Amino acid sequence: MTSSTLLPADAQLTLADDLLTLLRTTTTEPRPDDQLEALTLAVAADLPVLLWGEPGIGKTAALTQLAASLDLPLTTVIASVHEPTDFSGLPVVGDDPAVQGVPMAPPQWAVELVRAGRGLLFLDELSTATPAVQAALLRVVLERRVGALQLPPGVRIVAAANPRASAADGWELSPPLANRFVHLYWVHDRDVVVRGLGGVWPRAELPRLEPERLAEAVAFARRAVCGFLTARPTLIHRLPSTETRRGAAWPSPRSWEAALTLLAFGTAAAVSREVLALLVRGAVGDGPGLELLAHLDRMDLPDPESLLTDPASAELPERGDLRQAALEAVVAAVGARPERERWEAAWAVLVRALETGAPDLLVAPAKALAAVRRDDWEVPEAVERLAAVVGLADRADRSVERVEAGLVRGVRR
Repeated sequence: MTSSTLLPADAQLTLADDLLTLLRTTTTEPRPDDQLEALTLAVAADLPVLLWGEPGIGKTAALTQLAASLDLPLTTVIASVHEPTDFSGLPVVGDDPAVQGVPMAPPQWAVELVRAGRGLLFLDELSTATPAVQAALLRVVLERRVGALQLPPGVRIVAAANPRASAADGWELSPPLANRFVHLYWVHDRDVVVRGLGGVWPRAELPRLEPERLAEAVAFARRAVCGFLTARPTLIHRLPSTETRRGAAWPSPRSWEAALTLLAFGTAAAVSREVLALLVRGAVGDGPGLELLAHLDRMDLPDPESLLTDPASAELPERGDLRQAALEAVVAAVGARPERERWEAAWAVLVRALETGAPDLLVAPAKALAAVRRDDWEVPEAVERLAAVVGLADRADRSVERVEAGLVRGVRR
């Protein structure tokens, strides 16, 4: 018999509490985490965020850790166990309703948030809230009003929801409520979970905005979104056709404003392409978000006229898809205004690309540029340097075709 079995019950419970304290004592460390960085940036941008994820995936734990890291008081409200009046306010009859009206009294949690002046309002289990409660939440999420009470600017709003298939008696989100959020899909990372269970979780940190880049970031975001919507006006407002997709991110003037804000914050903080993609797609949906990201890539391309002016010192993108797009833009510019000098300059740009990058990207642009030639234009010397590349690619294509043809004949036999 050990000495511990002789301890009274209250002492055993004290030891149990000590053990639980040790188990719950964890630390944090700086660690790359795209979804946590996206969440933190959206919170810094003062945009309502909705975390989607399966039960037990760690949404609530992430919000608790975020509030602690940002030193914000955390107020958790389970949306599904509240009545609409808990968000729209409970009518309270005063001394003279005909003169003073009937004020809408806010709940205690809202009063405490106003008293604190700052905090993180966590609306949990949003997908199990009834349509009536969702309607009452509209003003809370967008206007930050709870009854007659205005939440202070220092209050950020984050919600969490389970997909309808895994929610307890779940509902689809109404389109008006869904369109007020930036939707982030929370998934577990094996390394993060294993290291976290070992006592070390990733630390949520506010984005490091660079003061000298703020004005430039706003100008870039406005130019990008406005330029994109000018070219794709049908995406300004597109309500999805299915109920499920209406309960997620979709494009509207409101959500495009959120995308513009996120793009400005992401640019000023120099976040990665992956984080920016999560945020933009979470604001306006996958399709429009991916189109906007492709538009940003095109904005980063060098001006084809500048490349034609000074081919010898042309600076081409390092990324393969962007480099090929830049070369195709040069060919398109020559095709739009075909002149011998411009055609020869374009060949010089291709030679520059050959000297500074992968030769396989030159095959399609070289063939397209050759097709622009007029009968009275002499072939420049630059073509000789590219002929071997194009010829090698052609021979490789023919070799593949012969192999494939042989395989087909073998199958037929």
